[in-house]
Amino acid sequence: MKVTRATFDEVMVPNYNPANMVPVRGEGSRVWDQNGEEYIDFAGGIAVNVLGHCHPALVNALTEQGNKLWHLSNVFTNEPALRLAKKLTDATFAERVYFANSGAESNEAALKLARRFALEQFGEHKNEIIAFNQGFHGRTFFTVTVGGQTAYSDGFGPKPGAIKHCDYNDLAGFEAMINDNTCAVMIEPLQGEGGIISPDPDFIKGVRALCDKHNALLIFDEVQSGVGRTGQLYAYMGLDVVPDILTTAKALGGGFPIGAMLTTAAIAAHLKPGTHGSTYGGNPLACAVAEAALDVVNTPQVLNGVTEKEALFRQLFAQINEKYAVFDEIRGKGLLLGAALNKNYQGRARDFLVAATDEKLMCLVAGANVVRFAPSLIIGETEIREGMARFERAVAHVVSA
Repeated sequence: MKVTRATFDEVMVPNYNPANMVPVRGEGSRVWDQNGEEYIDFAGGIAVNVLGHCHPALVNALTEQGNKLWHLSNVFTNEPALRLAKKLTDATFAERVYFANSGAESNEAALKLARRFALEQFGEHKNEIIAFNQGFHGRTFFTVTVGGQTAYSDGFGPKPGAIKHCDYNDLAGFEAMINDNTCAVMIEPLQGEGGIISPDPDFIKGVRALCDKHNALLIFDEVQSGVGRTGQLYAYMGLDVVPDILTTAKALGGGFPIGAMLTTAAIAAHLKPGTHGSTYGGNPLACAVAEAALDVVNTPQVLNGVTEKEALFRQLFAQINEKYAVFDEIRGKGLLLGAALNKNYQGRARDFLVAATDEKLMCLVAGANVVRFAPSLIIGETEIREGMARFERAVAHVVSA
């Protein structure tokens, strides 16, 4: 059965607008489409393909587990889930793990746990959640409402209540908003979809201190920033701030769908049997692949390499900007980078993305004014330089258009 991009318009719900080309094969940081055209991948499936495409360790883990055991109900546990949970708790602040299928589900679990914890510890009055404008936490109705972008949450009827939003990096505004009725604060330790915004050190430490003062749980959404993306296994490790709950997904499975919520034993105790669940959460296939991904990523070689690759990207961005003067700044950390467009190119991030695709480079946007790169953590220097040369041609095309 032959399918093309036109088939999408015939059979798919139109909530996406994919590129005209259809990828069919990937290896490392390169992808080939139906016509055999080769692309360099700086998008990483939106920070998912942490080890590129078809990494041997992941292929082997999937194949080996696929010949053993695919799925069980949660009436049973399984070895890959237990091994992965042990490795996550050994590597982080956490003592307990809950597995889901995605970042949204992990965040849903975190928010439900925070509400349950506050209810049982303090009473029904303590139910307010504070999140941040331009945040993104998923597409379930709860998580999309907590995310601070009304474009994603409006138009679906009444929203979940007791949710407030504050400006990111505005500690005074946050202090004025938090109170003893606040049960949880959900924040990205590096805002992704909102424009690749790093937290000011005083801000993120102040948020932690105010959560402690008001007995509110601090939830770090590390769905995009986690699993080596910033050069640490999780971004909190570079901020000198430890959350009460952490969510992780995207890169955790290296491309295989999996998410997890990590927390302490005392907080986790409030999700008793029957209070929350997931049919596929903790699936042996997903956990086996994620374990392999974690084993590769959580090494000095890979994590230190992220910092080195970031420096090269920034150097090449600077060289492009010297010629074409299109960026105000290069934001982000590690291999989650955003090129913020200057006043002459406001609202045109998608133009750069389309031009890049035409030059056989896959990249992303983060809002209308930021071009986003989230490549494999082990992308080679050759691919970085060739990809940035293609990006320069795309920039030249937009500038001259």
